[in-house]
Amino acid sequence: MELSLPLVKPIALVRPRGAHRFEAFSAKLQRRVTFCRHSLLELWVLLETDPAVVAFCERPGYIQMEGRPRLADFLVRYVDHDEFAVLTGCDADSSLREAMSSQRSIDGNALAIRRVGPAELAAGRVWIENWQRMLPYVVANHGLISPTLSEAIVRFVAVPQRLLAIEREFSTGDPVLCRAALFGLLYSGRVKAPELHTQPLSLLSSFVEAEAGS
Repeated sequence: MELSLPLVKPIALVRPRGAHRFEAFSAKLQRRVTFCRHSLLELWVLLETDPAVVAFCERPGYIQMEGRPRLADFLVRYVDHDEFAVLTGCDADSSLREAMSSQRSIDGNALAIRRVGPAELAAGRVWIENWQRMLPYVVANHGLISPTLSEAIVRFVAVPQRLLAIEREFSTGDPVLCRAALFGLLYSGRVKAPELHTQPLSLLSSFVEAEAGS
């Protein structure tokens, strides 16, 4: 197991003039996250929806890369290791790094640095866009889903089932709670939906219990 670092608070962001501001709510962290680059928002979606990611911190501090300080975009905690995630290419320019309100440095020599380039984000774009539709269900209905409903859905998708069939089985007029429960199971890794990596979410999207689909 690699050395773990404490998950510090993110460095406050001073938005550069003319830059966008993207805000979202992280169910993993139970707090809001803020970015000024769309590519960082996309990377956040990948981390937020990865069941293997236990926690993370955006803008944790500066690390040494190629002999110079570079703001780490994320410090990511998995079950068995920590790593830094750093965007390369994309719009990761020095003007954004200089727009931070702190020069906090982190001794990250013991941790791996994962470089995430435009090709990796492009490969995950359909998955990202689907989760941008599904995450609001998970966040808005947190605490409203009964364990009984979730367990019933898991049993129902022991064999692959389309979203339409799941809603017919468990919805009583309003499909919101059914979808929230299903997407929450996908979020936690108990259900899989391989099609959503390549196809937009629809009533024909197929879901299956993770163990059954392994």
